[in-house]
Amino acid sequence: MKRVAVIGAGAAGLVAAYAAAINGNSGTVFEKNEKSGKKIYITGKGRCNVTHDCSPDEFLQNVVSNPKFLTGAIYGFSPERCVRFFEDGGLQLKLERGARYFPVTDKASDVTKCLENYCKNNGVIFKFGEKVLNLSVLNSTMSGITTTKGSYSFDKVIVCTGGVSYPLTGSTGDGYEFAKEAGHKIVPVKPALCGLNLKGDFYKDLQGLTLKNVNLTVKQGNKVLKEFFGEMLFTHFGVSGPIVLSASSLINRLNLSDIKLVLDLKPALSEELLDKRILRDFESFKNKSISNCLKELLPSALIPVILKRSAIAEGKQVNSVTKTERASLLTNIKNFDMLVASLRDFTEAIITAGGVDVKEINPKTMESKLVSGLYFCGEVLDVDAFTGGYNLQIAFATGFAAGNSIKG
Repeated sequence: MKRVAVIGAGAAGLVAAYAAAINGNSGTVFEKNEKSGKKIYITGKGRCNVTHDCSPDEFLQNVVSNPKFLTGAIYGFSPERCVRFFEDGGLQLKLERGARYFPVTDKASDVTKCLENYCKNNGVIFKFGEKVLNLSVLNSTMSGITTTKGSYSFDKVIVCTGGVSYPLTGSTGDGYEFAKEAGHKIVPVKPALCGLNLKGDFYKDLQGLTLKNVNLTVKQGNKVLKEFFGEMLFTHFGVSGPIVLSASSLINRLNLSDIKLVLDLKPALSEELLDKRILRDFESFKNKSISNCLKELLPSALIPVILKRSAIAEGKQVNSVTKTERASLLTNIKNFDMLVASLRDFTEAIITAGGVDVKEINPKTMESKLVSGLYFCGEVLDVDAFTGGYNLQIAFATGFAAGNSIKG
C-alpha cells in the first residue's frame, strides 16, 4: 500500500484520489477551501457540462495545446467511459444540443457529490481548510508535504491545483510553484476560454445582442486559422459566447495585432442566394426605407451598424439603393470584420492555457520525469481545449491516469 497525497479537491483531484484508492492505496486529499469542487460548481453556468459525446480521435481534434500528450489518457478514460463512470455512481446524465452532457438535475453540485462519494466509499480522507505550502523531495524522490497544519510523509503526491483562472475559487497558481520547486519548466500562462476586447466602439451599440447559428472565421493576416459555428454575444467590452470563447483559446498565444474575426451573419445562404433574398425584400419594401426593409433579415440593433459600414443612409428609400451599395451591404452581412484588442483577464477566463511543460511529464502516468512519485493532472498542465465539456474531460482523464498508475 502506497501513501498518496492529492493536492486539490477539484475535478482532476477527486478522480485521481478515487483511482489511487481502488488500487489499494491510502489516499488523502488536501484542499485549502472549505469544500470540494468550487470550480466545478460554476462550470456550465452552474449546470456543469461534464463531457462531450465523441470518440477519442474526435476529442483530440478539439484539444488546442498538446493533443498528442493527451492521447493515452483520453483513450484510457474516454468520454464514453466518463459517462458510464458517473452513471454507475448514481448520477444520471442527459445529452443536449452540441453533443454536450449535463446532469439530469442541472446541478453542478451533484457532479461533485458523485465524485466525493466515489472517494469516501473507497476510504479517501479529506482535509479541508488545509493549504499545502511546499513539497518534500529527497534524492529526486517525493517524501512528503508541508501544510499550514504540519508536515506529512507520503510516497506519492498528485498535484491537481488548477491554473489561475477564476482565482476566487482557489485557483491561484500554487501548482506552478510546486512544479518550479521540483525543477519543472512552466510554459507562460494565458487566459483561455474568455471574452475578447475589440478595437473601435461599434460593439457598444450592440451590447446585449445574442446571435445564434452564425459562423466566425479566425484569421491571422490572410490565413484562415479556424471556423466556429454557433452562438455568440456582444458585450460592453466586445464579444463573448461559446464560439468566441473557443476562438480565444486559439489565439491567446499569438500576436493579436495580426488577428481578425470575420462574422458571417447568414452562413446558411451563399452570397448568390443572399443577394436574391435581398432583392426580393427590396421589391416588397420598395417604397420604404432601407432600415425597415432589413428588419426581417437582421436583428434591429445590427441594422444601423451594418448600414454605416455599407455607407448607406438609414433613411434611404429602397428603390434608390444602387447596385454598388447593395454589393457593399451583402459584403458586410457575410464578412463582418472585427479586430481584437486584447483578451479578457484571468478573473473572467474559464480556464488557463500554459502551465507545467508536458515534455517533462510521462503521458501514460502523469508522473514527473524529474522527481519520482510526483504527478501533475488537469489544468495545472500545459493542456487545454475548446469549450463544450472538453476541459473537464481532460481533468478526469489525466486524474484517472495518475491515480490508476499507482499500484498498491
